[in-house]
Amino acid sequence: MSLKRVYAATGMVAAGLILAVTLFTSWYTLDESDQAVILTFGKAGETVTEPGLHFKMPWPVQHVEKLARETMSLEFGYQDEGGKKQKLSDETKMITGDENIVHADLVVQWKITDPKKYLFYSENPKEILYDATSASLRSIIGSSKIDDALTSGKAEIEGSVRELLTALIEKYDIGISILAVKLKDVELPNKEVRNAFTAVTDARETMNTKLNEAQKYENQRLNEAEGEKEAIISKAEGEKAARLETARGDVAVFNKLYEQYKSNPEVTRERLTLETLEQVLPGTEIYIMNDDGSTLKYFPIRPMEKEQPKKAEESKGDE
Repeated sequence: MSLKRVYAATGMVAAGLILAVTLFTSWYTLDESDQAVILTFGKAGETVTEPGLHFKMPWPVQHVEKLARETMSLEFGYQDEGGKKQKLSDETKMITGDENIVHADLVVQWKITDPKKYLFYSENPKEILYDATSASLRSIIGSSKIDDALTSGKAEIEGSVRELLTALIEKYDIGISILAVKLKDVELPNKEVRNAFTAVTDARETMNTKLNEAQKYENQRLNEAEGEKEAIISKAEGEKAARLETARGDVAVFNKLYEQYKSNPEVTRERLTLETLEQVLPGTEIYIMNDDGSTLKYFPIRPMEKEQPKKAEESKGDE
């Protein structure tokens, strides 16, 4: 074989390799959950987010860096060991504002919003995010009381950590956005302390329950008293109105009598005397008196009045 043929064969092999590399490195595909940055001789160019098959200049002219577009999670206080998550007690140990020790861990949901900054503005953006998460959580826990961290203050702590972490990430400008922060566990360091705190919490809950029951009873009694007061006032108003009407009627009667008395005093006086006797005598015993005031004789008018109806009935029976 001549040297000329060797060169020709070598050239054909090299051309084939170049063509193969060109064909295989000029196309790339993106999934719906991916985004890509096109690097031209190492310089970042456009960002591609549309899924599907895309063309680019062959390697080494252009190169593609793919990044996730979906939401990712960072678990602070855990690490993977053999597919199992192990809690990092040393990293999660913190001091509260009232000088108590707790273990706190959380989950941060984040996503890449600027691929160029994520690739080139820091050497390890995930490590920066982890350190910023640790600093934010420790800062907020360090200014919170242990009761808030273990009970009703968790939501407020989560919101404060998110605000502080977001501010730090924006300051670092590494192409990441914080979506949510969720506290997973806030625990006391040992079983004895946890049991003591649980007992205190139970006692506080019992106290709150008793206070609520007392408040409910107080409100019930107040409502009943208000009802009774309204009933008494209503009854008094009714009696007041009735007495006023009675008084007005008595005044009207008196005025009429007075008019008659002025026109004929003697007749009015006698009529009033007779009307008074009619009202009084049916309930009295009658005595006949001498002029000197001594009793002359007693007439049993009441027994006689009772006997007269009996005699009338007997005479009807005899008939």
